[in-house]
Amino acid sequence: MDMKNAYNRKNVLITGGLGFIGSNLAIELVKLGARVTVVDVLWPEHGGNFFNIEPVKNDLQVNVSDVRDRQGMELLVKGKDHIFHLAGQCSHVLGQSDPYPDIEINIKGTTSLMEACKSFKRDAQIVYTSTRGVYGSCKTLPVNEETRPNPKGLYEISNLAAEHINLFYANTCGMHVVNLRLSNIYGERSQMKHSKFGVVNWFVRKALDSDKITLYGDGEILRDFLYVEDCVEAILLAGADERSFGNVFNVGSGTPHSFKELAAEIVEGSGSGSIEFAAFPEDRLKQEPGDFYPDISKARNILGWQPKTGLKEGLRRTIEYYKQHKKYYW
Repeated sequence: MDMKNAYNRKNVLITGGLGFIGSNLAIELVKLGARVTVVDVLWPEHGGNFFNIEPVKNDLQVNVSDVRDRQGMELLVKGKDHIFHLAGQCSHVLGQSDPYPDIEINIKGTTSLMEACKSFKRDAQIVYTSTRGVYGSCKTLPVNEETRPNPKGLYEISNLAAEHINLFYANTCGMHVVNLRLSNIYGERSQMKHSKFGVVNWFVRKALDSDKITLYGDGEILRDFLYVEDCVEAILLAGADERSFGNVFNVGSGTPHSFKELAAEIVEGSGSGSIEFAAFPEDRLKQEPGDFYPDISKARNILGWQPKTGLKEGLRRTIEYYKQHKKYYW
């Protein structure tokens, strides 16, 4: 697909657009000639950062507001051709101590946005970024989209609920919505202040600080780690291809790596840091799904999407970025 033709001069809204994936998406859309508006509430510790859009800060509009504000969303969706809904509560463990952000932001916020679109921009093409965590623990790998979801925590439950809310509006109102279940995304512009989410980038920070990367258990649990540039391409393809509407797609690298392998690559690439092993903390153990990696053939067959960046190269770019811009993220 010719992305330039798909997005050139199109009006685009990105919720969570100052965050990790949202800002990378915004930069790419500006390059493609889109008229971009990003909305972000700048919720503490969730990664919203004005430096993230530094390369295109004069080429887009920024609105600081909350997706739960229905009137605000009604104003923002008007006239938009494409809406990328990335705003959300992102911590996998917060729900154990405070259940309300998952419910308020991921469920109520999604409903607020969809209601606004129903009333004021029903024909917008909408992409929602969910999580691979909705599958929970899986006995058969790789996991395809036909696998029955079995989420283990409120974060994952709220994302699955948001997916179903989106499909409700698609089925009852004819709205154009696609749900993407993202694997572990890493790369430039992620938050680096804590380990509550963004495990790869947290490992990068520990290594660049010449600190120890702590692996739980024996470090042999398998995950799928996807570089953010490849993730953004999948999001753009899903938003531009009408065959995606009403569908759910896995978005991952398709190649599993153990946490021990990941940490070793980061230490080698950083030239600093070390690895230690520890028992799982109780809160992490309760929600640990075990090995996981997705089947991405559906996205490849329908959207023509194929990840291009291997783990070593993606980590090299990530490490170089944070070495250069450390002061904006530490």
